[in-house]
Amino acid sequence: MAALGRQVSDWHRLIPRAWAHVARQTPLGAQKRTSASLSWQLATAANGGGRRTVSSVEPKKYVRDPLEEQRTPVARGFLEREKVISALLDMGFRDIQANELLTMWPSVPPQQVLDIVSELILLGLNPEPVYVAVKKSPELLRLPVMQMRKRCSYLRKLGLGEGKLKTVLLCCPEIFSMPQRDIGGTVGALREKCLFTAQQVTKILHRCPYVLQEDPGELEYKFQYAYFRMGVRHADVVRTDFLRYSITKIKQRHVFLERLGRYQTPDKKGQTCVPNPLLKDILRASEAEFLARTACSSAEEFEVFKKLFAREEEEKSMSPVRDNESLSLDEEGEGEGEGEGE
Repeated sequence: MAALGRQVSDWHRLIPRAWAHVARQTPLGAQKRTSASLSWQLATAANGGGRRTVSSVEPKKYVRDPLEEQRTPVARGFLEREKVISALLDMGFRDIQANELLTMWPSVPPQQVLDIVSELILLGLNPEPVYVAVKKSPELLRLPVMQMRKRCSYLRKLGLGEGKLKTVLLCCPEIFSMPQRDIGGTVGALREKCLFTAQQVTKILHRCPYVLQEDPGELEYKFQYAYFRMGVRHADVVRTDFLRYSITKIKQRHVFLERLGRYQTPDKKGQTCVPNPLLKDILRASEAEFLARTACSSAEEFEVFKKLFAREEEEKSMSPVRDNESLSLDEEGEGEGEGEGE
C-alpha cells in the first residue's frame, strides 16, 4: 500500500510538469486537443499501462505523411484513366485507339476525352470514324461538351441529320470548333447572295462541307463566275459539287476550252453554237483525262496557257472590278429555286 501511495503521488507531481512542457511546445489552437490526449495517456500509465514519454503525446491521427499525400493524386489519376479506357473499350474502340485518344492532347483530363467521344458516338458514328476524325483534328477534345451539343443541334437545324453529319465530321471536323458566326456567314451568303433554296444549301453543306471554311465573299464570286460566265444554273452547281473546286482550277480549264472554241457561254435562252462539255468532264477529270478527252490538247500547250493566264489574272487583279462582278442575280431576274435531280 505504501508503494502504491508513492506511485500515485509521483504521477500527481508529473502532471503539472507535463502541462508546462506541452504548453510551451504546442500552439494555442491545438492545446485543447493535446490536453485531452495527455490526460488519457497519464491516466493509462497510472493504472499500470506503463510510463510514456511526453514527446509522444501528439495523437497519431494528427500526423500526416507527406509521401502519402503525394501518392494520392497520382493514384486517383491512374484509377480515372483506367476507368475511361474501360469505357472506351466497351464502346468498341481497340486498346491502342483508347490509349492514343488519351494522349492526343495530354493536358485534357481523361473524363473530358470520354465526354467528347461519347457525344460523337451519339451522332451515329462507329468508333473507327470517330478515332479518325479526332486524330485528324485533336483540338476537338478541348471543346466544352455543351458547345459540342449546341453545335450538333445547330447543324441539325440546317438539315444535316445524323447520316449527313457523319460525312461532315469526316471531311471537315473543324466545323465543331470554328466560330458559329463563320458558319452563319457562309449559310447567309449561299441563301441571300447566291439565292440557293434551304434544301439546296443543305445539300451543298453535306456534299461540300469545305465551303464552310471559305470566305463568304470568295464563295459568292465563285458562284457568280459559274452563273454568269459559264451559264451554270443553281441545280447544276449543287448536283456537280461545283463549289468544292478552287476558282483557279475552274478558270484555267474553262478559259482554256473557251479559247480553243470548245466552250461557249449560253445565251439567256440557254443556247450555244457549240455543244459544251459536261461539268464533270471539265472539273472532275484528272488533268491528263481533261486534256485527252475534253480539250483534245497537249500538256505542253496547257502549261504555256496557264503561265500566260496567270499573268493576265495578275494584271486584272489591279482593277477593282472582277469579271461580271457588277451583275447580280436580281438584275438577271433568274434566282432559281427549282429542285435538282441527283
